Amino acid sequence: MRFRPCIDIHNGTVKQIVGGSLRDEENQAVENYSAAQDAEYFAHLYRKDGLKGGHVILLNPPSSEYYGKTRRQAMDALEAYPGGLQIGGGITKENAGEYLKAGASHVIVTSYVFKDGEIRWDRMEELCNAVGKEHVVIDLSCRKKEDGYYIVTNRWQTFTNVKLTCEILDKIAGYCGEFLVHGVDVEGKASGVEDGLVKLLSTRQQIPTTYAGGIGSLEDLEHFRKISGGRLDFTIGSALDLFGGKIPYEHVKKYC
Repeated sequence: MRFRPCIDIHNGTVKQIVGGSLRDEENQAVENYSAAQDAEYFAHLYRKDGLKGGHVILLNPPSSEYYGKTRRQAMDALEAYPGGLQIGGGITKENAGEYLKAGASHVIVTSYVFKDGEIRWDRMEELCNAVGKEHVVIDLSCRKKEDGYYIVTNRWQTFTNVKLTCEILDKIAGYCGEFLVHGVDVEGKASGVEDGLVKLLSTRQQIPTTYAGGIGSLEDLEHFRKISGGRLDFTIGSALDLFGGKIPYEHVKKYC
């Protein structure tokens, strides 16, 4: 069980947002926190503290007027901590190699391999062939419906037809080195974890899996450790004092 730090970038600024609020139209999102420091600052901090495997996420699409500024922030972070950070947001077979050359340890992919509501196994294979499965993280971020959790894409705005099950986890694990899973309904709300999702992910340990969403206190963190059996890594964003929250970063850094 490891702490995976994050650098989320929206409109060219490091932010923490309410996950389900993100909209491409007019670059909107409900903000929990907007940092005065740039992405490079946080990358240097995580490097100094020896925290590896954190993720840099570009929250603007390429069509956004802010995309260039957001991307420059992300590239500065990768340069500041080569080999220590993963990157996601608009990753495709064509640009994945560029981010790895810039210093990313892994590329994080969702929409490219979940297209028109379905899994594109051909794209997963193409991506693996392009950069190697050991450098690929599949983002299985999901939202809950009555019958279970369904993967969402396009910055969590679009439901796919793919229900998260043990069988799906086992099959997709053959195309990547890690999973990243946001519980989108609780992301950025510091309201407690998605217990059902955490328990589902904990049953499958073929590859490292990072859970994000809802850890809002040290009690929540301990609860997460217990129900996951310590088998999952975790991310905390809005609830950290680094980003205006109440959980001491120094405590979390040493927790594991």
